[in-house]
Amino acid sequence: MFIKSYSNRKKPILRRTITYILILSIMITSITFNFAIAATIGSTGGTKSTASAESVETTADPGINSPSAILMEASTGQVIYEKNADEQLHPASITKIMTLILIFDAIDSGKIKLEDEVTVSEHAASMGGSQVFLEVGEVQTVQTMIKCISVASANDASVAMAEHIWGSEDTFVAKMNERAKELGMNNTNFVNCCGLDVDGHMTTARDIALMSRELITKYPQIHNYSTIWMDTITHVTKKGETEFELSNTNKLIKQYEWATGLKTGSTGLAKCCLSATALRNDIELVAVILAAPDSKTRFSDAITLLNYGYGLCSIYKDENPPVLEKVSINSGVKEDVTCKYLDVYKYLSLESFNASDVTSELQLLENIQAPINEGDVVGQLVYKLNGKEIGAVSIVASESIREAKFFDSFIKVIKNALMN
Repeated sequence: MFIKSYSNRKKPILRRTITYILILSIMITSITFNFAIAATIGSTGGTKSTASAESVETTADPGINSPSAILMEASTGQVIYEKNADEQLHPASITKIMTLILIFDAIDSGKIKLEDEVTVSEHAASMGGSQVFLEVGEVQTVQTMIKCISVASANDASVAMAEHIWGSEDTFVAKMNERAKELGMNNTNFVNCCGLDVDGHMTTARDIALMSRELITKYPQIHNYSTIWMDTITHVTKKGETEFELSNTNKLIKQYEWATGLKTGSTGLAKCCLSATALRNDIELVAVILAAPDSKTRFSDAITLLNYGYGLCSIYKDENPPVLEKVSINSGVKEDVTCKYLDVYKYLSLESFNASDVTSELQLLENIQAPINEGDVVGQLVYKLNGKEIGAVSIVASESIREAKFFDSFIKVIKNALMN
């Protein structure tokens, strides 16, 4: 029976083989055509929200006495108020915000750990200005050093960490400038890691807001340190053990109910500076004050700015966007790709509005061609308020799909034919 059946099916098999070849030829032609008209897929990224670095015109001037200032909403990066925000000035110890970013970058990458021990060099111990009086050869953990930098603005701890991570302060400073460029800090040049006055060590209120935003949004654990009011560390040296008291240089931690940080600074050239962060009703603000004539003015100006911002701001968050279905693709080993939203959409408004007036529209690319890499943009969800577009969030592939080769296509045709 088996031999007879096999024999009787020779002609049908021959006809089916010819059919497969014809189908395959048509399919290859179709793939080539689709490739020619396929949409180009963008690389990882895409528009997250609306007007990330734009200023918003406001009707009332808050009355800031300091010569340079800026107020930014952290989640969107939107500027609410600015005054001479692009004027290059000396930043003093606000410099240490970038030092802290690099420290947390090193922790995040696994280069260092919080419990690692840091040995203080002669160069680090020789730092003047604000310090915790580390001695040559003294050993402290990374976590203690972060506390000393964040709370007491310690120059010696800053240099010790710079040397621990990158071998020398000069190399560390080069990395600071690289990171500044990545953040779009176009008017900044660092010469040291602690902010001591030196020619060429300059930045702006806008650039400080950018790096402050980076620190608090990427590494929110910084607030575990920046909100400490008083603490102590233990010096262990050849002379024995001694307690040293840390006192926060940022008086807003006590003076302003919603303060969360971030960094003070003062030198002869910089005068009195402050990058203040606060969180109220899920709205996080960054207020930067530069070149204030005295410490009282920098804190009062910061409070004025923060109150001004909280009096204006409301944030719309789309916590429940439409459920995404798979998106069709051409010429891949799979016919569709799973996707996800790049981020939660947030819209900062400086005037009252009804959240029910916000609508969204799903826009997906057509004729998407394989290969697809995880993170490639495949569309966007566009938001409108009373019919006016206010921003969008990108939709990206959540998996990679390679292009189908000849063998993949052949197997697919065979399977389809057998199933039919």
